[in-house]
Amino acid sequence: MSISGRVALITGASGALGSAVVPTFHAAGVRVLAVARSPGKDAIAADLATDAGARTAVTQAIAQAGRIDFLMHLMGGWAGGKPVAETDDATWRSMLAINLDAAFYVARAVVPHMTKAGSGRIVMIASRTGVEATAGSGAYNVSKAGLIALVRTIAAEVKDAGVTANVILPSIIDTPANRAAMPSAKHERWVKPQSIAELALWLCSEAAADVSGAAIPIYARA
Repeated sequence: MSISGRVALITGASGALGSAVVPTFHAAGVRVLAVARSPGKDAIAADLATDAGARTAVTQAIAQAGRIDFLMHLMGGWAGGKPVAETDDATWRSMLAINLDAAFYVARAVVPHMTKAGSGRIVMIASRTGVEATAGSGAYNVSKAGLIALVRTIAAEVKDAGVTANVILPSIIDTPANRAAMPSAKHERWVKPQSIAELALWLCSEAAADVSGAAIPIYARA
């Protein structure tokens, strides 16, 4: 599967990570369809935390481009700061909805199209905390651990269909929001969004055709 001329559906495209991933894919000749809060050129408005929203996004993407070759699921968020015993229901539910439900719904909508086509690449962004839990982030940790299990399950289910599914595990990403939240941290030790973008692009390439079901750490020096 060559990269140029392919179609990528990218969620979370307007975020800090998306600002690196989208141009990297564009530069490789990939047509990017972004899931955004408001519609625009090659942008689709949908609430991926619902089944209806995810199906709308996938349906509109196929209507616009005829197919989806790559699913880049960047959407996610963090909330927490309290131990499990003090975590409220709203935080628990919101983390599962943003980080796990959305991934499940969009994957469930995309996979049948890819398996029918006999090719496709699914790449999702989890977190180091999905395998190395940190205190005060219970809901987030659980949602990312679930995302890793989801991707590996998909990989097992599509292994004979010409489709791969992999998940990237960044440590702290060097974004403006994270710098603002942790101004005294050693930002130079954090993983750069561009490094994640290039790894994601490689996972969509023919060179990575034999890589599936992998949970790939990209920790920099954090």
